Amino acid sequence: MAEQPKAEPQLQIKADEKELQGAYSNLVMIHHNAEEFTLNFIYVFPNAPQGKLMSSVIVSPGHAKRLLRALAENIGRYESQFGAIPETSGGTPEPKVGFVH
Repeated sequence: MAEQPKAEPQLQIKADEKELQGAYSNLVMIHHNAEEFTLNFIYVFPNAPQGKLMSSVIVSPGHAKRLLRALAENIGRYESQFGAIPETSGGTPEPKVGFVH
């Protein structure tokens, strides 16, 4: 009789209500070095020259590349279902951003 392959255990992820609610971001600043990518998710307030860092996520280069692939795949599925996502016009200037404590 053939042995049945063992099922891998399901990954259990703990999350508090605050994490499950998520945080809105309308600007992402990405920095990298040889060992990691840092993604700073920022909320820029409308009609005010200020914003708030909502979250900072640090990932390995390999994980950053998998994230890029996953985003491209999901954007493709989204556009297949809901239509093309319009991009903002080309004249949007890059904001000058600096962190304060």
